[in-house]
This record gives sequence, structure tokens and C-alpha cells, in this order.
Amino acid sequence: MTDTNVQPQQNAMPVKRSKSTRWGVIYGDRIAKWIITVGGLLVIVAVLGIMVFLFRVVAPLMSPGEELGQVNYAVPEAADAVWLNADEFQSLATAVGRDGSITTFHVATGEVIATDQFEIGETIVTAVGGTLDRNNIAVGFANGTVRFGQIAFDNRSVPAASAPSDMRELNARDLVSGGQIYSQIRTGDFRTIIPINELGEAEQISDARIVALDYRTGGTAERPTSAFISVDAEGIARVSRSVIRRNLMTNEEDVTTTTTELPPLSLDEGVEVTGALLASGGDRAFVSTDDGVIYRFDIRDENNPVLAERFRAFDDGIGISSMNFLNGELALVSGGEDGSVDVFFRLQPANARGSDRFEMVRARSHTPQSDAIIGMSEAIRDKTLTTLSADGSVWVRYSTSDEVLYQFERTSPADIDAIPMLFPRSDGVLMLDTFGNVDAWQYNSPHPEVSLSVIFGRLWYEGYSEPGFTWQSTSGTDLFEPKYSLVPLIAGTLKAAFYAMLFATPIAIMAAIYTSEFVHKGVRATVKPVMELMESLPTVVLGFLAALVLAPLVEEWIAAVLLGFIAVPMGLMIGAFAWQMLPQQLALRYDGMPKFILMGVAIILSCLFAYTVGPIFELVLFNGDFKGWTNGQGTGTPFMFLLQLPLAYLVVSWGFHKLFGHVLRDRMRGMDRAAAGRLDAIRWVAFFVGAVILSYVVAALLTAIGYDPRGNVVDSYQQRNALVVGFVMAFAVIPAMYTLAEDALNAVPGHLRAGSLASGATPWQTAKWVVLPTAASGVFSAVMMGMGRAVGETMIVVMAAGNTPIMEWNIFSGLRTLSANIAIELPEAVKDGTNYRVLFLAALTLFIMTFVINTGAELIRQRYRKRSANL
Repeated sequence: MTDTNVQPQQNAMPVKRSKSTRWGVIYGDRIAKWIITVGGLLVIVAVLGIMVFLFRVVAPLMSPGEELGQVNYAVPEAADAVWLNADEFQSLATAVGRDGSITTFHVATGEVIATDQFEIGETIVTAVGGTLDRNNIAVGFANGTVRFGQIAFDNRSVPAASAPSDMRELNARDLVSGGQIYSQIRTGDFRTIIPINELGEAEQISDARIVALDYRTGGTAERPTSAFISVDAEGIARVSRSVIRRNLMTNEEDVTTTTTELPPLSLDEGVEVTGALLASGGDRAFVSTDDGVIYRFDIRDENNPVLAERFRAFDDGIGISSMNFLNGELALVSGGEDGSVDVFFRLQPANARGSDRFEMVRARSHTPQSDAIIGMSEAIRDKTLTTLSADGSVWVRYSTSDEVLYQFERTSPADIDAIPMLFPRSDGVLMLDTFGNVDAWQYNSPHPEVSLSVIFGRLWYEGYSEPGFTWQSTSGTDLFEPKYSLVPLIAGTLKAAFYAMLFATPIAIMAAIYTSEFVHKGVRATVKPVMELMESLPTVVLGFLAALVLAPLVEEWIAAVLLGFIAVPMGLMIGAFAWQMLPQQLALRYDGMPKFILMGVAIILSCLFAYTVGPIFELVLFNGDFKGWTNGQGTGTPFMFLLQLPLAYLVVSWGFHKLFGHVLRDRMRGMDRAAAGRLDAIRWVAFFVGAVILSYVVAALLTAIGYDPRGNVVDSYQQRNALVVGFVMAFAVIPAMYTLAEDALNAVPGHLRAGSLASGATPWQTAKWVVLPTAASGVFSAVMMGMGRAVGETMIVVMAAGNTPIMEWNIFSGLRTLSANIAIELPEAVKDGTNYRVLFLAALTLFIMTFVINTGAELIRQRYRKRSANL
């Protein structure tokens, strides 16, 4: 029967569609094209702008200093001077004559401002020594007496309304009135500089004239102390110490002085003393002679001083013409009759020649001048040094970097003795000869402590036993020697990135291969968004957790952590073999999310196993104390065994497959799934046992020939270390690496997979030999993106790495990276100061490192891309 209600089908009419592109789409494409083009250009401009800005900030570090001018004149009243001092503003200078005369003159013009006379009687000044700032002096006389005094300057602010009306102009900056200098400052008030000249009562030290003297002060306001070393014409050296008890109510002083005669110098006939130095700590003294010998005395026990060391500063026949400390008194500078300038450190080598187990070691040999060094002056605030040669040259040096900053020539005759001094701010040199001729040089050298050799070279710093790469930019005193080597920071950056990538790369790449090629689509749809969500976690939170939670846990459970590196892979392998031995129907039924959950269960059970067995593991391999083992207990065999175990497994596996692999494959082809799985598990167990035996044998042989990993990749344990940083930074970079690599693997054309599988290859062989090589450019880009993220990471390193700028690959020690160093120190750096500019240099170095890495990565990626372009 037919349905009479069905209507006859009408013929469908074709619909005509317009093939022209709508104007909205065209203009939208054009706008998008221009936006993308302009945006790309702006990105390039921004990058170039950042680079230009960094270069602009850093450039002054490498620029030479500027000579601002030189003046020379004669001050006859200052002839035959034995001491010279000047104020920090280069306004006034005071010279003390051999007859006790005092002449204060204007530095810029040479006009005498004031004269005075110390009452010294019939004797004359034969030696003068002073403190580092040159303000406190000890004066030795021909009659064997010593007096203490001050040649200093007092700086005060005077309101403009209180300024004298009879001020007379000296130059564009300075005015004079009543023996005082007035200089107008920005506020309109005046800065006045008043000379202070004082000399105390004489103390009889020797019956012979004093030929060398040095003086130091210390103590507190209630109980100031002073000490000096004196050497008389008979070659007898003495150290005197004075303690002053001052009543702050009545200002009365009670002085107690003790004098100790040092062991005899036993000088040969005709040998003369050329200098004496006393350290501020009162623990050592030095005497130099014109036959090139320096005597070092240990005076820690003032009742029993010891001649600790006698050494020759230069080659035989070369005498010492000048000797001084550098600022901080940790470095002794000696000037030779041949123009040599050498620096010595007091160190404790294994076979020290000093009786106190110390030895003066030549640490630096500066560029020599062409004639004898007849004068020397050290800076107050840094390691600048000026040396005067008998040929008339005046050199300004920076000792740490071994740089000659300036070379000046005196205008007065070179054969006349002269006194050089650095101005207190290290911005000029003043020189006065015995005829009253004055030369003054002014310069601007804002960053003398920085050079390429300082930044990237190996230098020998004060207090260190050998040259090295050191970063230490600040300290609590001006006596500190700044250390600006970026090499430890670069090494720390690479170390953090290396350990992070060591953990992150295999996990991210293997996870990408697994989810791309093996996992069920439903599982992939869940896993990938979760991994991408992990990337949104703030690194400051990760750093906080690493520092306060993970680092203490790892320290407490370090044996379980080490065991976990073995237990987790073994747990996954055991789970994989167990799954392989399941009946095929059951395996297919529970494939997907249940299988993925079982993987997580295997990891958790492996971690619990490591936690439970960890103490036994530590007891068996490390005698129950892993941290004690890192400090030198036991042998290096256990850790080398663990370290070599993965490599040993690869060697055993490679050897077996080369020799017997075809036999095993032929046999497994004729077996069912469960039997093949059991045989494969037995093979894996045999490989593991063989790897254990091979690794232990090799570790024992390395120990037998004397190799120990401690001191290299492992050493003493610190709570915040590269292991913790590697864990957490890997957690931070894995999501990005995984996402990019997984996208690259999924982009491989499907016909390549189909062709491989149709040829009889397994899914794993297809992934290993077809998919991964085809996606190599994208996978490599993912790895390099992760490395770039690791190199530039800041907050995790700041909070979890310990921030110790040391150069070692010990995974259990801390580190400091370039980015962390910038974050830590830049807020405290003075704008346009040396540390400020060096930190920007660190930023520029990081910028260049990432640029070079990314450029190299792009070149390699392009090669991979060309290889797979036709697939």
C-alpha cells in the first residue's frame, strides 16, 4: 500500500553564491597585516632600545678618566718640608718644615694663607709618620724624642649673613679671610675650611736620632689609644703604645705609655733603614732597608716581640726606596731602586717561612717606572696609589686591577726630593719638593676599580690565598676591596639552568611523546590543559615554597631523595611490565584514564618506598650520615656508583642488543603477549643487575686510582642548593616545554605515522624513528624556550639558591645568578655609581647570553626544518 498523503518531491533549486570577497574581510585582513607588521617592528625597536640603554649606562665603566688640569708654582716658605696634607676639597694644603715651620697655602693659586711655628727648640725634624688620613702625625727629632700632633682641617658651614665682610677673592670658587678659606655652596651659604696645627709634648724614645717612624691611633672617645714604631740611627726598632684615659667631665687626661724594643735588625755596615710601618691592629710591624730586605715583626705579645720573617722584596742588589700600606693595611707595597712596584700579602701557605706560620707573598707586580721610586702615597677610600720616580714621573695606579690611570710629569727638577700625596677624594695629586716647588694635578676617574680584567679575569684579592674569580660588591667599611668579577654570576646562571634542564628536559619531552603518541584522547584532553595551567603559578610562590618547605624537607630526607631517583623510574618500569603481562582484552578495556591513574599510583608507591627504605639506603652506602660523607667521611665509591648507574645500564643494554638483540626479538615474535611481557621483564631485571655490577666495579676502580667526586660535582651540603633550585625551576619550565613539544609532535603529518605502522613498526618505533625526528625543529625550540626561561629566572633563585656567588658545580651548594644579583643589589645601589653600572653590565651580559643562545638555537632549528620540509 502506498501513502496517498505523501506529496511529490519537488526539484531542489541551486543557490548561487557570490565568489567575491566581502570588503569587510579585505579591510580586516589589511588592518591585521598592518597591526602585526607595526607590532613586530615595535618589538624590534623595543629590543634595540633596551640594548642601547644598557650600553649607555655601562659605557662610562670602560671610559678612561679625564684630566681636569695642572698648576705649578713655588712656595718658598714651604721649602725643606717633611710632611704635607691637604683638605678634601683641594682648597688648602699645609706643609711642615724640618725646622718646625708650618705653612698653609691655597692649592689652586699657591698663595700663602697662614704661617706658624712649632716650638721644637734647637733640634730638627728627622722623621714623620702619620695615620691613613694624614691628619694625625708622630714627629721624630734628631735628639731621639717623638711628639704627637695634628695637621688637619676643620670644615664648617657658615650662613651667608654671618660671613666676614672683608673676604678677598682667590679664584672663581674660593675667598679668604683671617687665614680661613670660604667657598659658596648651592644654598648660598659658605663652607669654611680652618687649618688645625697642634703638637704635643716630647717623649724621649732613644738617645740617637729617629730615622723612620709610623703612627696609628684607635680606641674610643673615653679611652683613645695610639701606637708608633720608631727606628733610630743605631738601627734599633721600638714599638710604643699609649693609652689615654680621658675624664669627659673635666677633660683631664692620664697617659700610660709602654715601649718595647724589637729584636735587633743586625744590619750590615753601610746598610740604612728606608722605612717603617705599623699595622693599626697592633699585631705586626715592618722595617725596610736599602739593601732590599724587609723585616716583619710579630708584636701580638708586646712583652715578647718576635722577628717573624726576613725576606728580600726584589732581586739581589735592588734596594727598597719606598714602602707603604694600601688602604686597609692588608697589602704591603714596596718601591724599588729600579722602579719596581710590588705588592705583598700576608698569607698562611702550607710551608710558611715565618715563625708565626705566616709568610709575605708577592701577589702583584705592577708596571715599573724607569727609575727609583722615591715617594709613595695611598688613597684613603680605595686602592688607588701614586708613585713618584726619580725620573720625574708621577703615576696614579689602581692596585687591584693593576691599571695605570694617569702618568704625569713634574715641572720641578727630577733630582730634587719631593713629597707626593693623593687628595682625600682620590681626585688629584699634590707634590711639594724640598725647594718649595709645587705641582698639583686634578682629574676625574669615577670608576677606577673596574676594567675588563676585573670583570672577566682572575685576580688576586687581599686576604685570598690565590687568584680567583670573586664577586663581593659591598661591605661595611671603606677599607673593603670591591670585587666585581661577573664570572661567578655567569657560572651560577649556567649552573642553575643546567640542573633545571637536567630535570625538566627528559620529563617534558617524554611526557609530550607519551600524550601525543600513546595516551587516550580523553586523557590528553585533560592532561594538556592542566599542564598549561601549571605555567600560571607565580614564581615567587614557587620560590617561597622551595625555600621554606622543600629545602628543609630535602635536607632532612636527602637519602630518600637520592633513592627516589632510582625508585621512581624502577616503579614505572615495574608497572609497565605488569601492564604488558595483562591479557590483551583486559589491557584494552582499561586503557586511557585508568591506566594513567595507575601510573600516578606507581609513582606514589615508589616515593613511599624511597621514604621508607631511605634510612637503610643511607646506612648501607654512607654509614648513616650523608652530609658527613659530603664533608669527607668514607670514600667516594657509593656516590660514583649511583652517578654511573644510568650510564652503566645504557652500556649493558647497548652491548646486549648488539650481540643478542636479534635472537631475543626472533624468540619474542612467536610468543603471546603475556609470555613476551614476562621475558621482557626478565631481560630488564638482568640488565639492571648487570648495570649495578658494572657501575660498582668502575666506581671501585676510580676510587683505587685516587679519584673522588667530592670537591667536584658533590661537596659539603648546604640547605639551599642547586638540587632544590633544579627541582623547582624544572617545575616552572616544564609546562612551556611540554606544550610546545607536544604541539610540534602533533603537527607531524598523519601519513608518516600510517606508513611506519603499515610497514610493521611498533608505535614506539614510529615515535622514536619517524615522529620525533620529523618534529625535531619544534622540539628543539621547546627545549631552548625552557632554557631561556631558566637562564632568566629570578625569584626562585633569589629565594631558594642561598645567593652565594661561588664557582663550583657541587649540586649540594648554593649559587647566585646574574638576574638574582640584579634583583638583590640594584635597589641599594647608588645611581650612576660603580656598583649601579656594574649591575647594568650584568644585565647586558644576560641579554647577550640569551641573544646568543636563541640565535644559535634558531640556526639549528632552521637546519632541522629544512631536513623535514619535504615530508
